Amino acid sequence: MNQLNTIQLEGNLVKDPQRKETPKGTPVCTFSVASNRYYRQDEENKQEVSFFDVETWSDTAETCAKVLKKGRGVRILGRLKQDRWEDADGKNQYRIKIVADRVEFQTQFNKNGKGKDGESDIAAEGDGQPATAEVF
Repeated sequence: MNQLNTIQLEGNLVKDPQRKETPKGTPVCTFSVASNRYYRQDEENKQEVSFFDVETWSDTAETCAKVLKKGRGVRILGRLKQDRWEDADGKNQYRIKIVADRVEFQTQFNKNGKGKDGESDIAAEGDGQPATAEVF
């Protein structure tokens, strides 16, 4: 039985995504997201920024590679995955990343507060699902 492993995250891309393919030709798209947390401490407003690596596959990867650019806002729905390996010195290394099942893209606005021409809010879903319209 699978145990609960679900994450929802909102943030902005730190840099443009990278698209690759597995040896069998399956598209994989990776990108990093910065997510801000604001809080108050000792009568002072504070900000904490966390950075997360995200991985998408198949149709979702194709859509993300075409639509996403540095700075664009996204909402990620997915799961956490821990990669483990041994480095050249024989030390165990670990990295946790998000494997996204769904990525929602925030509309880009121009200086007048209107959506840029040709862009709309869309979402990309995994498991072979086509991209669908989604507002956020």
